[in-house]
Amino acid sequence: MTQSTGKRLLQYALTAKKTFIAALLLLTIGVAAELAGPFIAKNMIDNHMLAIEKPYFVTSEAENAAQYNNEWYKRGDRFEDGEAKGQEVRLLQIGRSFYFINEAVAEPGGKRSFEDGRVHIQNGDNEAVYPAVKLSADELFAFYKPELPGIYELVGLYAVFLVISIFAEFGKTYWLQSSANQVIRKLRTDVYAHIQRLPVYFFDNLPAGKVVSRVTNDTEAVKDLFIAVLSNFSSGIINITGVYIALFLLDWRLGLVSLFIVPIIVLWIVLYRKIATKYNTIIRSRLSEINAIINESIQGMSIIRIFRRQKQSSEEFERLNDDYQTYQNKMLNLNAFTSHNLVGSLRNFAFVIILCYFGFGSMGGSTFVSLGVLYAFVDVLGRLFQPITGMVNQLANLDTSMVSAGRVFKLMDEPGEPVTDGSMPRYKGNVVFKDVSFAYKQDYVLRDISFEARSGETVALVGHTGSGKSSIINLLFRFYDPQRGSITIDGQEVKDIPKQWLRSHMGIVLQDPYLFTGTIASNVSLGDEHISRERVERALREVGADKLLAHLPQGFDEPVVEKGSTLSAGQRQLISFARALAFDPAILILDEATSNIDTETESLIQQALEVLKQGRTTFIIAHRLSTIRSADQILVLHRGEIVERGSHDELMALGGRYFRMYQLQLGAGAEKPEAAPRAQNGTRLQPLYKESQA
Repeated sequence: MTQSTGKRLLQYALTAKKTFIAALLLLTIGVAAELAGPFIAKNMIDNHMLAIEKPYFVTSEAENAAQYNNEWYKRGDRFEDGEAKGQEVRLLQIGRSFYFINEAVAEPGGKRSFEDGRVHIQNGDNEAVYPAVKLSADELFAFYKPELPGIYELVGLYAVFLVISIFAEFGKTYWLQSSANQVIRKLRTDVYAHIQRLPVYFFDNLPAGKVVSRVTNDTEAVKDLFIAVLSNFSSGIINITGVYIALFLLDWRLGLVSLFIVPIIVLWIVLYRKIATKYNTIIRSRLSEINAIINESIQGMSIIRIFRRQKQSSEEFERLNDDYQTYQNKMLNLNAFTSHNLVGSLRNFAFVIILCYFGFGSMGGSTFVSLGVLYAFVDVLGRLFQPITGMVNQLANLDTSMVSAGRVFKLMDEPGEPVTDGSMPRYKGNVVFKDVSFAYKQDYVLRDISFEARSGETVALVGHTGSGKSSIINLLFRFYDPQRGSITIDGQEVKDIPKQWLRSHMGIVLQDPYLFTGTIASNVSLGDEHISRERVERALREVGADKLLAHLPQGFDEPVVEKGSTLSAGQRQLISFARALAFDPAILILDEATSNIDTETESLIQQALEVLKQGRTTFIIAHRLSTIRSADQILVLHRGEIVERGSHDELMALGGRYFRMYQLQLGAGAEKPEAAPRAQNGTRLQPLYKESQA
């Protein structure tokens, strides 16, 4: 049973755990430094700016004291132990003006007013009246002057925390993105390595464009998870945690009231992902299909143009593109409905509750909480919604990343072929098929196939399309294993030989040889460090490739574009011959290797073939029967069975299916059947394929 996508992503994240931990540590430091701001502001308001309304006393010391009317006045909480206090005075604010009262004030809270040189303070039914003098700006500043050193100190402290948060933000961003790139590099490497281990038949049913989309687009979406989503969610969670700690430190009642936000956020995320996952699954699938159709169109562009299928191809692409746009718009509607609108509504609702419950009490002087606490609380609560907004804005990326990661891991869960280190000595190449039957799905495409190919022999496989020729080669390479029977090489069962070891001594030349982007020389060696440059050039000369490639400006270092499209069919074929020769396989498969070659080049190709076949067991799949006349053994297949076997002369003398195929290809000039040859025991050879079956 496979692990959940989240657990597997966590395992990949742990590969870069040091940088992730460092990033999260810096994030925590940055959040703490940022949240220090409201506490500094609270201290500045309550202890310096609004603290001017605290009791003042006449003092003889000028330090930390304000001078007014030739007297020194110091705030009551600034006196040291044992220091003498004189007469108490108060400064009260009414409107935008401050008033000096030269006596103690019993209850300064309440509704205030100034009239006829007196301050009136109304507390319910009680009213207190005090003689007062309005302070000028200079006189008021004299009382604020002792507070300036403390204010400057708090401003400096705020600047320090600001610098800390800037450096912490930089370090967090750098390390988080660095670790994300490290994780994605490993994920892409693992995906690509797994693709190399997938059995060949897996790619028969999955278009190349979809595989490319998994390796590129989907892993890039996972990268967004580690950079944007992880950054916002981790910083959001740490921020929210820090904010609630700050709220409870300011006032536990305010903290309790604001807790209602947490369950709303959790419920919101759960419901959002439930809907968004459905949309994103379709979006990622359509994107893969778009990549697949683009890849297919580029590969088959010449056919599309020749048969004038541009309109149909465009319509098919537009249908996929329109469907992709439809679900993208559904995601946009979902995000537009839930992101800023919902966050804004939640923030406003929280502020209304807090201000109604506590604000009016503070503003009216009933002292539920101080004005500094209320300011700090509103500031901190505002900071609570910044990370919430960041998290909500990343919900779409979160869901896209999780869906993409699921698609990547689904590909990685496909059973692959085991990779076995090491190698085996080059085998001789004695191949024996014994009663082999094979089916790709349910119907058998090969039935009771038995033959022997001795080392150094050339065995030709002929028959109509679908007769089973390629299936025999697929079994030999162990792209598939037969359901019945056995295949041995030098007497050893191929199922007991690791696939990599088995294929290391096999080579193949295809009807349409595949060349990689690089140079002619690199396409011969395929980057194998065991194949020297000298060996590459010798292989090219031995197959005669130097004759066809002599006109190229850079010779064997001539650049090769994708699939070798700038080279002729004969040039590509000779390069593939040289590739097979350089790897020196014990078993060589030639799959219609001369069918695309012009007559002038064919003689050169035939010479190269003779060089290539020397000292190795060769299997030739051929439709042009004239190219296999020298084969040691020809197997004629029909509907998955070997119906005739023998040399060219023997099969021609037999006058069966092979003779008719040869006659059709060469016309009336075909050889006439002679008397069937006799075997060593004197019995006449008979065709394995009965005429009644034709």
